[in-house]
Amino acid sequence: MRNLELVNLLKELEYKISFAESCTGGMLVSSIVEIADASKVFSESFVTYSNEAKIKYLDVNDVTIKEYGVVSEEVVKEMVIGLCNCTNSECGISISGIAGPTGGTKNKPIGMVCFGFKVMNETITKTCYFGNIGRNEVRKKSVEFAINTMFELLSNNC
Repeated sequence: MRNLELVNLLKELEYKISFAESCTGGMLVSSIVEIADASKVFSESFVTYSNEAKIKYLDVNDVTIKEYGVVSEEVVKEMVIGLCNCTNSECGISISGIAGPTGGTKNKPIGMVCFGFKVMNETITKTCYFGNIGRNEVRKKSVEFAINTMFELLSNNC
């Protein structure tokens, strides 16, 4: 995992980063604050596990949740945009997924996780299917994917 490299790159760019987590429940931010000097790059974090929290704190539209479901690229896009708007961070990551062992469906199986990434004015979304590998493994893989992807996005923008 590139958490140290990400913190160093954010310091070099003088960017702040914030997080909006659902299924990872704070594991992403924890992986950043375990790095020395994280305070130089970390702004704020929200664990918005419930739909109501996503609406209240991140300005996710309830219609988007109803239309696409909470585990969708549409919702994580609204999550990350709302996150960066309220924290004034240059970078943000949002995560919503089905870690299991229950909750999966044919269209949205256990291990499906959606991600939103925002760097300055650019927002992208991605979906990963980690499989039914166990709740905490899905969460760990999600954190690794989020950190690696943000590192790559920032590296490509330099």
